[in-house]
Amino acid sequence: MNILRNDWPRALCQLNAAEIKAVAASLSSDIEVRDVVLPQAGLGLLSLTDGAFHEPFYLGEIPVARAEVILKTTDGREVQGGSVLVDDRAQLARSIAILDAILSGKLPGCDVAEKLVKKGELMRMQKISERRQMLAATRVDFSLLEQEDDEDAE
Repeated sequence: MNILRNDWPRALCQLNAAEIKAVAASLSSDIEVRDVVLPQAGLGLLSLTDGAFHEPFYLGEIPVARAEVILKTTDGREVQGGSVLVDDRAQLARSIAILDAILSGKLPGCDVAEKLVKKGELMRMQKISERRQMLAATRVDFSLLEQEDDEDAE
């Protein structure tokens, strides 16, 4: 799979949450899943650096969900996975963290998880393409206004 690991959650978030949870539950049914920290959902401050004074400027709050898990297989192998989402669903973050661990550790069922990631990435690329088409369709050409200003100056 040629999709970067840090793009897996973004791709998986394009899919139905119930589908992600079901696949994660079925793939981890024979594996011990331990939470490094309990899955959490809350608000994070979105900050930007001011261009003039180079001080932080807080734009507002965004929902953030975070999960980190360790999967232990029957042969004793441990694999760690995690996810941080701009979302308020902690259990979705945990399911994506489980899929992250399965994919990164190449555990049994990683082909199913890989298909999900590829499906989500395809959906994400389609949305990006649609947004670019909408942006191109609404682009405004201001060159005609410049010509009018030149004519008014004469």
